[in-house]
Amino acid sequence: MKVAALFAGIGGIELGFQRAFGDSLETSFFCEWWQPARAVLQARFPGVEVHPDVRELASIPAGIDLVTAGFPCTDLSQAGRTAGITGENSGLVRHVFEALNASRKGASLPTLFIENVPNMLSLDRGKAMHYLVTEMESLGYRWAYRVVDSRFTGVPQRRRRVILIASTEFDPRTVLFADDAGERQEDSLQSDAFGFYWTEGRGGLGWAQDAVPTLKGGSTIGIPSPPAVWIPQAAAGRRFVKPAIEDAEAMQGFDRGWTAVAGLDAKKNGPRWKLVGNAVTVGVAEWAARRIASPGSPLGVESEWHFSRGAWPTAAWGETGRIRQVSGLSEFPVHGVYQHLTDVMDVAAADVLSHRATAGFYKRLQQGNLGRHPGFRTDIAAHVDVMAGT
Repeated sequence: MKVAALFAGIGGIELGFQRAFGDSLETSFFCEWWQPARAVLQARFPGVEVHPDVRELASIPAGIDLVTAGFPCTDLSQAGRTAGITGENSGLVRHVFEALNASRKGASLPTLFIENVPNMLSLDRGKAMHYLVTEMESLGYRWAYRVVDSRFTGVPQRRRRVILIASTEFDPRTVLFADDAGERQEDSLQSDAFGFYWTEGRGGLGWAQDAVPTLKGGSTIGIPSPPAVWIPQAAAGRRFVKPAIEDAEAMQGFDRGWTAVAGLDAKKNGPRWKLVGNAVTVGVAEWAARRIASPGSPLGVESEWHFSRGAWPTAAWGETGRIRQVSGLSEFPVHGVYQHLTDVMDVAAADVLSHRATAGFYKRLQQGNLGRHPGFRTDIAAHVDVMAGT
């Protein structure tokens, strides 16, 4: 299998396919504009061409079997500008379809693998998803998508994403709908650590038991920041800590140090946090790749669905103008062996959440009704007092 990776980031999709296919897979070229991401690709995939700009990609090279495109979510995500599919960054996906269209003369089109945020299913009354479906079907693709939570791969990160596969050669339902393990039960999670975003507080409080909320590549003010982790049983002054960048890499399924390449560092607001926050969880791509290699029978219950300028279902497929929603599927296709948050993080060595960060967060909490988990607000207030004396 030969792969062309557009909007490649730091290669999460390609690494997942590589783990699934081994030596029978060849990543032929990457396309990535941001120099820090290009530096990681060149270091981790030596010898593979890195094209600098998708806008200058005239066509997909001959012989490519799979095109991957984790196109920018900046204009689609709730943490971003929500400008929609025609936004400056997310709108770049049109160049993928233009390149595919220029490549189909007398040749079968490569399989298409797209990843993005679930907010695109509802943003602007479903316009983004309608655009993608229209473009794919104009090229003759049958398509399917499903919302999944990265925790199904075993990583302690609650990260919901849309995985979309389109093909002219096989039925993508046999990949995306062939597995379902049901939601993870809370009794399988530990209660010794809870992840949250200290940059929130008044609304949208990210919260996860035995995990961190979605690692982010940015925010409404454009600055990526790590989440915090509450350790209820820790000593005073150590109950609120932050994961290191290497912890975040592991929570995305990469080897620790994946983004530690020449010219990049992990300083505050440095590129490594943005790179990891924008990446695709490796295990998600690996699961899909293994199903491409060994398709299964589709699960779930299908029913007709018609687009009427509204939110799309969490799983669906279609072709030639016909759309079928699929119900009865969870966001957990499988249950990978779970890595508990306190096993991934070195809690004893983790940086403590500063007085300034904690005080600002606590002030915002008091202005709303969030953060009501038993003991959480009490520990936040105590941490403010402890850190005031440091």
